[in-house]
Amino acid sequence: MTTNTQTTRLYHTALSPFCRKVRLVLAEKKIEVELVEERYWEGPPDLKRRNPAGKLPVLRYRGNVLAESQAIVEYLDEAVPTPPLMPQTPLERHEVRRLCAWFDDKFHAEVTRPIMNERVWKKITRQGYPDSRVVKDGLRAIKEHIDYLSSLLETRRWLAGATLSLADFTAAAHFSCLDYISDVDWDRSEALRDWYATIKSRPAFRAVLADQMPGIHPAPHYAELDFG
Repeated sequence: MTTNTQTTRLYHTALSPFCRKVRLVLAEKKIEVELVEERYWEGPPDLKRRNPAGKLPVLRYRGNVLAESQAIVEYLDEAVPTPPLMPQTPLERHEVRRLCAWFDDKFHAEVTRPIMNERVWKKITRQGYPDSRVVKDGLRAIKEHIDYLSSLLETRRWLAGATLSLADFTAAAHFSCLDYISDVDWDRSEALRDWYATIKSRPAFRAVLADQMPGIHPAPHYAELDFG
């Protein structure tokens, strides 16, 4: 699908890990972008025109309209190859894609979606009060994920290997949403805490750390670069 304008524009919502992943990669690639906040839960009529799946994010870039966060970031890495966010060998690229899927599928289903739905989106969309049982299940599940990621970081500088990759930005997108509402136990893993402190210190993270959701204030440490 094409459009006549060359303006780079991202249709997004602030506390979506999928939207944040694209924002982080755009920033890392130093691609200037106009952010358009979409209240997707209200069913804006143009959303399905831009993406028949009715999902965010949607990126307008170089005259094209792009959808699905993983497809978008892999496209961006090919279209703007510096800095590279995919490693050189097929096996290394497989590991990056495996971890991206881990976060966007398993981690999202077990942790991000249930916690954010109960703590954030129910309030924003006025769909009732949070279910504490669902939140507790998500907080229980995140412990297992933290332990697994810690085991990876015992032998790797970054999550997928020796170099910063799309896997790190995908993971950071999910963790940053949860960190906004202070739902990550960083004391559980020094290795994961150090990894997150390192990636959130990158210039690409500045705009994400400045996010403010109306009626939902970020945790006091959220924007601190040296929180540990």
